[in-house]
Amino acid sequence: MRSKIAPVIGLAFVLISVAVIPSSSVVQDQGKEELRLQLPKPMFIGTPRNIQSANLERITGKPRGPFFVPAGTKLLSLNKPVSSSDMQPVIGEISFVTDGEKSGEDGYFVELGPGKQFVQIDLKDSYPLHAILIWHYHTQARVYRDIVVLASDDKDFISGVVTVFNNDHDNSSGMGVGRDKEYIETYEGKLVDPKGVRARYIRLWSNGNTANDMNHYVEVEVYGAPSR
Repeated sequence: MRSKIAPVIGLAFVLISVAVIPSSSVVQDQGKEELRLQLPKPMFIGTPRNIQSANLERITGKPRGPFFVPAGTKLLSLNKPVSSSDMQPVIGEISFVTDGEKSGEDGYFVELGPGKQFVQIDLKDSYPLHAILIWHYHTQARVYRDIVVLASDDKDFISGVVTVFNNDHDNSSGMGVGRDKEYIETYEGKLVDPKGVRARYIRLWSNGNTANDMNHYVEVEVYGAPSR
């Protein structure tokens, strides 16, 4: 009799365990929703080669998975004012950074001068931020150097500055040693998680790329909670 009863008890335990797991998962994800993104068409296919970087993230070749944000998160940056350390770009206009056009084709990106440069977005109010998506240039595989993304309510970035991304692993740009990885540009853009930091201004630094010394932006999207 014991050998017949034991499997039944074991089966009951498994059924109870299976029933409990989804319940806790629902509680964990309550109030979250997947961030729906409109991505441009891919401009190159396959695994890039011959890109030299001592701090490059591992290439998986897989699409980026879903990213979850608080319910009600909205795109805040569309057509918002943009300034830059180089207000006379070599190609394009500074306003391209938030104009909603994400194509990798010619005519859709702004090219800033060589060396360390930034663009800065004014969201016109202070919001809790939940995602920042960056497209530097995705016509070909490149790695942009010393990407540092800062958030603040101070337009001059003197006080209340929070670093939300930094892959300057050797502090060559002088803003601190970053722990994030360098990455290859693709049509998916780079998704940065600001973890709810509240800010009005976003400043994005770069310092050339593996193809040349120039700095480029196709688009930057900033998502957050639209209400206080």
